[in-house]
Amino acid sequence: MDVRAILKAKGSDVATVPPDTTIAAAVALLTERMIGALVVTGDGGALAGIISERDVVRGLAEQGAAFLDCRIDTCMASPVETCAPGDSDREILALMTDRRFRHLPVVEDGRLIGIVSIGDVVKSRIDGVMAEADALRDYIVRG
Repeated sequence: MDVRAILKAKGSDVATVPPDTTIAAAVALLTERMIGALVVTGDGGALAGIISERDVVRGLAEQGAAFLDCRIDTCMASPVETCAPGDSDREILALMTDRRFRHLPVVEDGRLIGIVSIGDVVKSRIDGVMAEADALRDYIVRG
């Protein structure tokens, strides 16, 4: 399965924020949307970075509550690793595992078109395995 199919199943909505957003505002948005990462976009929607719950936890551990008043661009991951709609779920699962991140923006023709999480990829892989198992069972039963 490829990233395009994953986005078709889950949707292409991406929560984005500008680089001057405070960590506190980012935490509020992560909580409100029940998501694990925000894509940071600059002028004209250009991909500037990504911030995850993990980044927030690290910042709080290092700086304490004062970290909540900082801007996202002080701790976001940049440059951002991305994938394309035609990339396979195997490829991006390997990338996410090797690089130890859980969210990957999807870019096509220089434009942000979605985001996939490691959970989305695992679900896709499980659904594929289950469909294959069902097809094999049906084949065996029907002979």
